Amino acid sequence: MSAGLEALVAGFAEEPGYLNHPRLSPIGEHALAEERAMADVLSHARFGSFATLDEQDERVRTSVAALVRMRPEQIVFQPSTSQALMHVMFGLTGGVAASTDEFPSVGYAMTRAAQALGVLVPHAITPEHERVTPGVVRDQLASSVVAVVVSLVDYRTGHLVDLEGIRQVIGDRLLIVDAIQGAGIVDAPWELADVIASGGQKWLRAGQGTGFLALSDRAREQLTPVWSGWLAHGSPELLHEVVEPASDAGAFRVGYADAFAQARLAGAVDAVMAAGVPSIRAVIEERTARIIEIADEAGVEVASPRDDAERAGIVALEPHPEFVSALAAALHNHGVSATVRGGRVRLGAHVSTDDTTLEMLKAALVEFSTTTSA
Repeated sequence: MSAGLEALVAGFAEEPGYLNHPRLSPIGEHALAEERAMADVLSHARFGSFATLDEQDERVRTSVAALVRMRPEQIVFQPSTSQALMHVMFGLTGGVAASTDEFPSVGYAMTRAAQALGVLVPHAITPEHERVTPGVVRDQLASSVVAVVVSLVDYRTGHLVDLEGIRQVIGDRLLIVDAIQGAGIVDAPWELADVIASGGQKWLRAGQGTGFLALSDRAREQLTPVWSGWLAHGSPELLHEVVEPASDAGAFRVGYADAFAQARLAGAVDAVMAAGVPSIRAVIEERTARIIEIADEAGVEVASPRDDAERAGIVALEPHPEFVSALAAALHNHGVSATVRGGRVRLGAHVSTDDTTLEMLKAALVEFSTTTSA
């Protein structure tokens, strides 16, 4: 294990049994230290110290730019993936295609933009066996579509989308990627995306209120910054005259961002970069394979892809519908944190997931198997 990966793992302190990272990851010392530092600045208000708060915007944009291999001016901080997607959808004109099974943030943003402005036209893509593949997109792509929205990782199954294949079939249309279930653990071909929207509260482990929107130069040219505030012109100077927004991603700023949240995200991303995303992914792949093995031993159906190349960190268990509650109860009895939704139990391990946690999961599934087979 590299020094960077060791430092990353050492910074986390969640209790054994936590396998709910796809919902909300416990933050570590990398983010907590940043929070404390910002609190110290704000609470003491030493002469000249508030400049540190102002510096966090450039700092977080630089950190995120390194993660997604873009330039800092192509990044704008956002408090959530949902808000980032709202910015994008309100800025689009024309047909926008997305799977009917995308996380609701996508559908809501598309619908609200269509209702409010009347220039976005939603187009539904029906996935095949819960997967959005290049073939599915190609066969259902209308000529009027100007942008396609996909999740890097499906939030229900952990299926890792084929960005390269989708880029090929959509041609020069904008490719919009909801990256929240993969950012920090998947070294994706980010350069293929025109828009990347993500939050930092899941696999990046930066806590809630953190996120970003990344725009290619082409996307910035095509998107209209509808929801653009007084700081969007690229300077903190107070201008009472309403001027044109900046020509970069900063056009999608509204007002001052939370410097505490910016610092947390920057610290978390820096720790991820020091460890290396491929190294993080390798550990998570091993933990994920072990979870699937434990489920197989207990005879619990796994709805997630089994090939490492086709999945990220999510493992969805799908027992018979009448036994979902029993599985949830068994996990609860053994102190295993998970998400129960839509007839499935969703689990997710991180680099800090230890053997004790996996043994707790195994005990829970043994109890479930014994109870339901009696």
